[in-house]
Amino acid sequence: MSKRIEKVFLILVDFLTINLAFMILVRLRSSLNLFTARDFIFAAKLSLIVYLFWLLLFLFRGLYRSWYTQSRFDELLSVFKTTSLGMVLIFVFTFEPEQDLSEAPSLGRMMILSYWVLMMTLVGGGRLVLHTIERKLLESGIGQQNTLIIGWNEEAREMVDRIKKYPALGYRVIGFVGMKKQDLGNKYNSTPVLGWLKKLPSLVNEHQVEQVILAPGKKASTQTVMRIIGKCEDLPVHIKIEPNMYDIVLGHARTNQIYGFPLIEIHPELMPPWEKRIKRLIDILFSFTGLILLSPVLILFALLIKIDSKGPVFFTQERVGRKGKIFSVYKFRSMIRDAEKYTGPVWADENDPRITRMGRFMRKTRIDEFPQLINVLKGDMSLVGPRPERPFFVEQLKKEYPFYSRRLRVKPGVTGWAQVKGKYDTTIEAVKEKLEFDLYYIDNISLRLDLRIMVYTIIVMLKFKGQ
Repeated sequence: MSKRIEKVFLILVDFLTINLAFMILVRLRSSLNLFTARDFIFAAKLSLIVYLFWLLLFLFRGLYRSWYTQSRFDELLSVFKTTSLGMVLIFVFTFEPEQDLSEAPSLGRMMILSYWVLMMTLVGGGRLVLHTIERKLLESGIGQQNTLIIGWNEEAREMVDRIKKYPALGYRVIGFVGMKKQDLGNKYNSTPVLGWLKKLPSLVNEHQVEQVILAPGKKASTQTVMRIIGKCEDLPVHIKIEPNMYDIVLGHARTNQIYGFPLIEIHPELMPPWEKRIKRLIDILFSFTGLILLSPVLILFALLIKIDSKGPVFFTQERVGRKGKIFSVYKFRSMIRDAEKYTGPVWADENDPRITRMGRFMRKTRIDEFPQLINVLKGDMSLVGPRPERPFFVEQLKKEYPFYSRRLRVKPGVTGWAQVKGKYDTTIEAVKEKLEFDLYYIDNISLRLDLRIMVYTIIVMLKFKGQ
């Protein structure tokens, strides 16, 4: 079963159970003379409105993400937390200001507790039945995800045996990826070595691989493991390793166990889906409002740039975004026209002679970055994230630092942890320091950290600490 079909069935089951819970509640209230029979048509319409409330809440709480390798207990726990939060919101929204808090809650208010029990039982039960069916399908081989084992050794072969023992995990091992070309042609039972590490991107594309499990062997060096992870970073796959490799990537992994079968996921998505959606909503609202409110300031600086030096007002440049997507970033021009015509792609120095008088002021106050709100509104960037870099430097940095591609897992930002804590990129060494800040941000990404960074950015602007 594909992820899309899985979500369609999940939404359909929730639609039926949520509406059923509400209509049973209406029936209960009617039996207690809290609801009249003639109001049932109205109740049916109201039920759809209530369903939209739960749908939005379930989306924000991530209840429609893929459930592969998630236990049914965890599923029920997620439903319990979300329905409990929903009931608290309903209780607050339906509170009547004139109600005396010293009095006992009315019978109608107490019915909310019955609604919570109905939601827990019906929604949780519906999902439990659906996932039980899906698990049975996985056990029969339907809906499993194509998986590659990186490594050709005893540990890798044992991994295949263990995975085949638990088909409900959702992994369909299609082959091994050897560490060297000489491994090609080997086979373990019916599982062949499909290629070697250099051919990993083409193997993932050719066989539509979704999962990659690292099993390079106990003797594999830290450098080898990091090199393999670096190769997987640009690929549309989930990366997992054996537990005995955990110490190598400590701080960049999360344990995932079903049936007592442990695998460790490398670089999991730490920001829950509901936070991602709020982050995008904040990006849209802030950038749209900012462009309108700042329009007089933007027009003023556009005029000052034209007066100060020859050349266009805006400076556009290709940058690398999320998942390697190339986009054009917008900035106020802060250098002379054709600044890199004779030098090629280089980073700006602190006292770079190419920077104009207006450019120096704008860089100190970060005003030259304001047009990037257009990029945020378009969705190429976020307000907060790693600095978007040029393709020329990205290719250099990927070779120099295996974890550099990790930055491409999130949208680049107008500002970020590295921008407020580090210095401007002037050398490869400075980039290495900022990379550590970027990795910290990615591994701790949250709305709270974003807010903290935005406050720091305002302080940096007021202190004229830009370059």
